[in-house]
Amino acid sequence: MKIKVARHMGLCFGVKDAIQLAEETAKPGPVTIFGPLAHNPSIKNRLLEQGIEFTEQHQHARTDTLIVTAHGTSDRMRQEINEAGFDVKDATCPLVHFAHRSLKKLVSDGYYPVIIGKEDHIEVRGLTGDLDAYTVVSQASDIDQLPPAERMGIISQTTQPIDHVESLVEYIKAKFPESEIRFTDTVCHPTKQRQKSAIELGQQSDVVIVIGGRTSNNTRQLSRTVSRFCDRVYQIEKVEDLNRNWFESADAVGITAGTSTPDEVIQPVIEQLRLWDNAECPASVRMETQAKVMAD
Repeated sequence: MKIKVARHMGLCFGVKDAIQLAEETAKPGPVTIFGPLAHNPSIKNRLLEQGIEFTEQHQHARTDTLIVTAHGTSDRMRQEINEAGFDVKDATCPLVHFAHRSLKKLVSDGYYPVIIGKEDHIEVRGLTGDLDAYTVVSQASDIDQLPPAERMGIISQTTQPIDHVESLVEYIKAKFPESEIRFTDTVCHPTKQRQKSAIELGQQSDVVIVIGGRTSNNTRQLSRTVSRFCDRVYQIEKVEDLNRNWFESADAVGITAGTSTPDEVIQPVIEQLRLWDNAECPASVRMETQAKVMAD
């Protein structure tokens, strides 16, 4: 069995920086993270072990220091938590900041704001939190609910697949030919890299394992993308979720992971697959398989 690892996968720089900020901030004293720092249970458990607390409502925070997550938040919410007297540390990803700036620019230029993404996602809530009027769309049917506007400005949640975003932009243009449409691409580069690598992996594999938190949007999107090219795709959170039966008659197994999945979760999955492969292969085949893994 050939094990192929995606060229781009796992933690992005935004999540890495957010984890580092949280751990450094917690060294001198207690700290609370406002919302999920990243959508992965292993990261949350790692931070909890260091005494870091989490809250969905800043009013419930028991510490003086509050960290805004990598997903960002609205200016209204920033003002609210500052006025509540918290020492606020900002772990917002720079590429999420770019999405906020892009949205503000569209609104200030007189465009009705349209956000492509998942409406209840923390990043999207942050993007829309300063707006009095807006529409969030996640699929073509949502566009039918768009109010007519002379000018529409479109951005996207940073973890949406770019081909999906572009298809929705074209749908909006076709549905509102009389409107002026301005689209600013805010899909982040790490997401684009991982989506492209996932497509390559799906085309070359009999089975693909996608590793990431169950609530992680970008991990779900990776699974959907790979599923377009491979019939046997399984999303897992940890090595214990693997099922040996998934790999029957599989000559090539691909592995990818979402942008909030750390290496310490990915590596045990790779090692388990190698162990299963070694247990079932004759020594001569085993050596060949290991050579292929190293070559990849």
